[in-house]
Amino acid sequence: MAVTESSIELPKGYAPSEAEPFMNPRQKEYFRRKLTAWKDEIIRESRSTLSALQEDIGALPDLADRASTETDRALELRARDRQRKLVAKIDAALRRIEEDTYGYCEETGEPISLARLDARPVATLSLEAQERHERSERVHRDD
Repeated sequence: MAVTESSIELPKGYAPSEAEPFMNPRQKEYFRRKLTAWKDEIIRESRSTLSALQEDIGALPDLADRASTETDRALELRARDRQRKLVAKIDAALRRIEEDTYGYCEETGEPISLARLDARPVATLSLEAQERHERSERVHRDD
């Protein structure tokens, strides 16, 4: 069932609580709004970066200035690429909200803590599953 912004009212200052049923409509709406606002902010920043990158840097006479400018641009483009990937994760989280699977660990099926979701709304693993995953990665990386 699609939830629209106008269908669920959130009290001013609302924050999900462990005292209410997990992933009830208000919690889903809270996270949907949080994810949408985050995505909108990233897109705004990306547009600003594109505008800045499209500005003509002119013929910088100093080779060091030119190199510095190119390095700055390369760093900015890498940051934007990471943000592009983050937008894909946000879109996936929004789809999970619509599919009623948001907030549940992909590995265990258990609820992800509200504190973790509030801090990292695109989380797909519970803290315990994430820690196991990271330990496993370290072991394989050391091989």
